[in-house]
Amino acid sequence: MEKQQDIHDSCCPVVTTLDIIGGKWKVLILYHLNTETRRFNELQRLLGGITQRMLTLQLRELEQDGIVHREVYPQVPPKVEYSLTEFGLTLMPVIQAMHRWGVEYAAECVKHRKAVE
Repeated sequence: MEKQQDIHDSCCPVVTTLDIIGGKWKVLILYHLNTETRRFNELQRLLGGITQRMLTLQLRELEQDGIVHREVYPQVPPKVEYSLTEFGLTLMPVIQAMHRWGVEYAAECVKHRKAVE
């Protein structure tokens, strides 16, 4: 029988990934930054329901983890743009796989509901 530590060690990369992208908002932020650079207010509109404080916190964490780049332009009013770093782009196959799975799951739910009716 595997020891608890052995199980944790074999899952460690998964835990690391979840530490980086876990939570309600980070995956959605990455999804919206996949194709283009976005400004803060644009992200907030796209995410609908996220508070300014939470978006700021999530973006800071992603920036500290080297996933998101924050570009501040020296102008008045200040202009700040967010984009994925090269390393952040390496997460996109993971995000895209999650998207595909969600589509398949939704289709499966529809089939299941029809079978129950």
